[in-house]
Amino acid sequence: MDISNLIRMANRIGDFFEAMPDREEAVEGIANHIQKFWEPRMRSELLSFLEAHSDGRIGEHQLHPLVLETVLTQRERLTPAKA
Repeated sequence: MDISNLIRMANRIGDFFEAMPDREEAVEGIANHIQKFWEPRMRSELLSFLEAHSDGRIGEHQLHPLVLETVLTQRERLTPAKA
């Protein structure tokens, strides 16, 4: 899957949860959404991208700051189980 599409999808999630007044609740909501609704390969690709680009930026694409925080702090939880 194209990383720019994943960033765009993740940023939409970040935009939605950014409206929450409680930042911890927003981070939890983003982590829950990605864990429940993203296929393991999508989560793996996002995690691999952040290993190579820890600032969440590639070219003109930038990961939403709240999503970046979530993925970095919830990395273990978002890592797909090995089959």
